[in-house]
Amino acid sequence: MSTALAPQRPAAASARRRMPIVRLTWMLSRPGAQSAAALVLPAIAFAVTTALLLIVTGGTLMFWSWRNEAAGLYQMLSVLALALLVVPLISLGGAAARLSARRRDDRLATLRLLGATPWSVQRMTVLESTAVAVVGALAGVALYVMTMPLVGLIPFGPGPIGAAAIWVGAPVILAVVAGVALVAALSSVIGLRQVTISPLGVRTRQQPQSVHWVRVLVGLAAVVVAFTVLQNLGVLGSWALIVIVLGGAFAAGVAVINLIGPWALSVFAKVQLRSATSAQKLIAARGILDNPKAAWRQVSGVAMTSFVAVVGGSGTALANVASSGARPEDVTLLMDIRTGILITLIASFLMVACSVGVNQAAEILDRRETWVNLDRVGMPRSVMERTRSRQVMAPLTFVALLSALLGGVMVFPLIGISMILAPVSLLVIVLCFVGGFALVVAALVATRAVMTRVLAQPERV
Repeated sequence: MSTALAPQRPAAASARRRMPIVRLTWMLSRPGAQSAAALVLPAIAFAVTTALLLIVTGGTLMFWSWRNEAAGLYQMLSVLALALLVVPLISLGGAAARLSARRRDDRLATLRLLGATPWSVQRMTVLESTAVAVVGALAGVALYVMTMPLVGLIPFGPGPIGAAAIWVGAPVILAVVAGVALVAALSSVIGLRQVTISPLGVRTRQQPQSVHWVRVLVGLAAVVVAFTVLQNLGVLGSWALIVIVLGGAFAAGVAVINLIGPWALSVFAKVQLRSATSAQKLIAARGILDNPKAAWRQVSGVAMTSFVAVVGGSGTALANVASSGARPEDVTLLMDIRTGILITLIASFLMVACSVGVNQAAEILDRRETWVNLDRVGMPRSVMERTRSRQVMAPLTFVALLSALLGGVMVFPLIGISMILAPVSLLVIVLCFVGGFALVVAALVATRAVMTRVLAQPERV
């Protein structure tokens, strides 16, 4: 018996080494094996990310090609806008790579338990995530090309800038597509660590989803450094260095929001859990604590827009004050500043619209087993929807106010408290808050159809 079985061992090992990675990846990722939304939603997010990155980069390069007297100011403001938008856009791209992580982890953990090697699972993950990212990025390039004529109508200086002004060129397009693919690949590898270390824990949902308080220390240190630097911009001397430091400081501010957000939400949820007086409040708080990072992704778009709104509102108030006694030749400059602020806010809202819509649908897909189980034990659909709303809207209010406060801290050294609290500034901030909250409510309503489909197909859990 032992003699007959002996030759089969090397044959089995050889078969595992020859595992058809591409074919197996296609079998596990095609719509027949999971909801098509798990592939379509990340592709949409990557498309929007790519298009906005190219448009913002094109505008920045346009200003840096100018050689008139006011070119330096335009260049500084363009770097500031780029700093305010690039970090949340990259975060959106990273979130897109993790949208279907829960179901992908389950499938890959099962393969690990069946004998697949960590290297095989890693290759399958990178292949799937990168393929989706590249498809989405190419769609984003097409969207960028189609919107160029519309963006070209925006007036800067004596008239509309024209579509050709924001063309970034083939090398930049290839670099952005490659960057989006790289973000997807890295995010998939980082997210796969638990599968390769403990596949049984992943399959039985035993892995913890905690966030460490060290995030707060790092974030506070970054804010203190940025605040100090912004207070002492005058000592830098070089205009180019001032532009770089200013952009870096505000980019750090946006990054800090993304860093401490999950921890702040976990603290908020613990407080909510202790004071919960209804089923939806209890389930909502537990849902946040189960995975604070996933809960943060639900509200991160509006949180970052709140930061941008404070900076943009303060800038609008400053432009209004300056225009009251401005010379005729300076009026165009101040109008361009207002236009730039408006464009930054619109781009931020486009990011929010994509982020909340995709993440709301992804939350349902990733937690479909929980929703199906609640449906099976008799929870009414109305209570489920109130739970979903509570799980998003309560932390949304908390993090939006926190982000707005951080934005005020960052602009205070530059323009003072009077400009931050000016009526025009407060009006812009309030309008952005109302718009951001309205987008989240619209996403909650729009994704009810996804919940209906999940509950109608419980066998797909």
